[in-house]
Amino acid sequence: MRKVRAIILKQFGDPGVVAQPGEIELPSIEPHEALVRMIAAPINPADLNVIEGKYPIRPELPGVPGGEGIGVVEEVGSAVSDLEVGTLVLVSGTGTWREACVVLAEDLVAVPAGVAPEQAAMLRVNPATALCLLREFVNLQPGDWIVQNAANSGVGRAVIQIAHHFGWRTLNIVRRAEALADLAGEPGATHCFVEDEHLPAAIDGAVRGAPIRLALNAVGGESALALANLLAQGGTIVTYGAMARRPLRIPNGLLIFKDLAWRGFWVTRWYEQASRAAQAALFAELIALLQAGVLHSPIERIYPLEAASEALAHASRGARRGKILFGFDPALFKV
Repeated sequence: MRKVRAIILKQFGDPGVVAQPGEIELPSIEPHEALVRMIAAPINPADLNVIEGKYPIRPELPGVPGGEGIGVVEEVGSAVSDLEVGTLVLVSGTGTWREACVVLAEDLVAVPAGVAPEQAAMLRVNPATALCLLREFVNLQPGDWIVQNAANSGVGRAVIQIAHHFGWRTLNIVRRAEALADLAGEPGATHCFVEDEHLPAAIDGAVRGAPIRLALNAVGGESALALANLLAQGGTIVTYGAMARRPLRIPNGLLIFKDLAWRGFWVTRWYEQASRAAQAALFAELIALLQAGVLHSPIERIYPLEAASEALAHASRGARRGKILFGFDPALFKV
């Protein structure tokens, strides 16, 4: 059986300690499966949470982490007729931090030639979350305002880019003044603020009385409450992250007098519940946005699997200006 390099997780704990490079054996290809040679796979916050044992989904151990990535089809099973060898494909939910994997062919998403693979590798989590947040909860109209915290995060940037494309205006909040530089020059990021005591007045000056109907919360705690207080009557706040690791506090008045809707979103559950047609439509739109130059995620560094400890430590830092990826193709990526 073929052996490939991979990041192997044998126990939960500190990512830089418990997730280490090693070798695994690839299973034989069944009729409905495909062998994919991986090109790149990002390190997302959820991946770190999985390794720490703090995520709702816990893989069987030993296992391979990694929730998304991109690769090239090298071989297909005898029953696969709609996927050709050489096709660039998105890979997900299979432990993507490995040189190659065997997966069900129907779970792969073909990517057109010419798309930057390192960008496509990051489509399934952050941009998908952003698009769903903007589409699933409020029927936004051109010119509508959206307020979000963690605006310099992967999801936050995608929200800014997608909203700008569709004519929605964003109010973008960060927790550190230095983080404002991360958004400088981002189309659509014309209204950026540091979360402090001056925030309500600054937001009010930006919208000039226009209602804010949608708030996107990735932080929790007092930051989420600040967002809720900015919403118009009947507005919706959607929580999709908890960076501060502090619980939400919902004052009675925001429910009684403003009738706010408090919702949650987890892209993993969306994929579990969505039909294949809905998923195909989502990926088709995301790929089109990527091809049009609407979506672009900054990359700070790409590491080989052998530098797993360094890569995971880098990805865990708070003050980064781009994503950290594992790269499997030296011809495409600088390490």
